Amino acid sequence: MIDSNSIEEGPFGVDRSGGLPVRALIKLCCSGRFTPEQLDRHVFGEGGLLAYLGTRDLVEVERRIDVGDREAARVFEAMVYQIGKEAGAMAVALKGKVDAVLLTGGMAYSNKMVTQLRDALNWIAPIRIYPGEDELQALAEGVFRVLNGEEHAKRLGTLAAGARQEPI
Repeated sequence: MIDSNSIEEGPFGVDRSGGLPVRALIKLCCSGRFTPEQLDRHVFGEGGLLAYLGTRDLVEVERRIDVGDREAARVFEAMVYQIGKEAGAMAVALKGKVDAVLLTGGMAYSNKMVTQLRDALNWIAPIRIYPGEDELQALAEGVFRVLNGEEHAKRLGTLAAGARQEPI
């Protein structure tokens, strides 16, 4: 993790909108059509795949693609594109010194998604897959280990193969 706020920025997910066009969002916010709470729900909880395809279930989306649903295929491809673009941006932030690209969360169970992301990202670094939905808990636990002195935070750019980690 470099500097991404995956809740508010980056690619869309199963029910989050990800990054949005700022001017369009400003107009929507000022339109009087929605309360702040409604807009928040649209962006965080009712966005992403759910807004486009009416489901949070990636297995359902893949099934629809397999039976010829072109809209499901377009939305799926857009999500893969945005995830790939975000990973590429993070590689730039590291000046190409990337040890691995980690694919986590429930979507990492999708063979179709993982295959397409491998094809898009394998030039950056080895791809590691960690399916599951506990990545936020794991990240939080890592922060607490650093705060409690059980682990040292690592500096960016010191993760080259065989490099020794320097505590901050």
